[in-house]
Amino acid sequence: MIAVALVLGLVVGALLGLVGGGGAIIAVPALVYGVGLPLEEAIPTSLIVVGAASAVAVLPRLRRGVNWRLALIVGSAGVGTAALGTMVNRLLDQGVLLLAFAVIMVIAGIRMFVPIRAGGGPCSLPGGGTDWRGCLPRALATGAVVGFLTGLLGVGGGFLIVPALTLALGLPMSVTVGTSLVIIVINSIAGFTAHVGGVEIDWAVTGAFAATAMAASLIAGRLARGLSDTLLKRGFAVLVLIVAGYVAVQAVIALFG
Repeated sequence: MIAVALVLGLVVGALLGLVGGGGAIIAVPALVYGVGLPLEEAIPTSLIVVGAASAVAVLPRLRRGVNWRLALIVGSAGVGTAALGTMVNRLLDQGVLLLAFAVIMVIAGIRMFVPIRAGGGPCSLPGGGTDWRGCLPRALATGAVVGFLTGLLGVGGGFLIVPALTLALGLPMSVTVGTSLVIIVINSIAGFTAHVGGVEIDWAVTGAFAATAMAASLIAGRLARGLSDTLLKRGFAVLVLIVAGYVAVQAVIALFG
């Protein structure tokens, strides 16, 4: 089980370092189907791993790759809704949660193929800078939705934050990645705090998973700076759709098998 966690940690960390999200999309199914943890234990474990790996992955981008104000607004908006998502999580069947997870992944993956408007989103000013009048309402709404899903599904929210920052708010991918990583750290802390009360964590598995994820995220974060925005977005979208298909099949089996 530890060996599997080490290998899967490399994949999760690489995703976070390259595209600023998607780690939990792999981490939750990997912990359930690869390591064999029950979903209620996989969710907080995933949040520890993804939060730690994201904190490491953002290090190469601290100086010029993060919109700090936007990251704090989006992240803070989701703190309260993460607790609400956790409450709903405890009322739903595991198969229903996994199917919801798959549906949201498909939507996010398809949206990543949609080209960004030439004029940018509501956060972009023609001469550079941020238009907070147009950006703030969407940023708060994005944070609230992502926070809820963090609590509900045990994800840091990167697979939704990345499309939201690029498509809805108009940030370039070079800034989106670092900004997303900071938001994921905030969401992961909020989500873990909401979940940890009634769950026993396997710290050996968590430590192994987190250690390789952090190492891989740091290396991938440095490599990502030389890759094009389009390549990163499309590669991310394809992976999301592939994993969504697998999770959907497993969810249907759990519900009707």
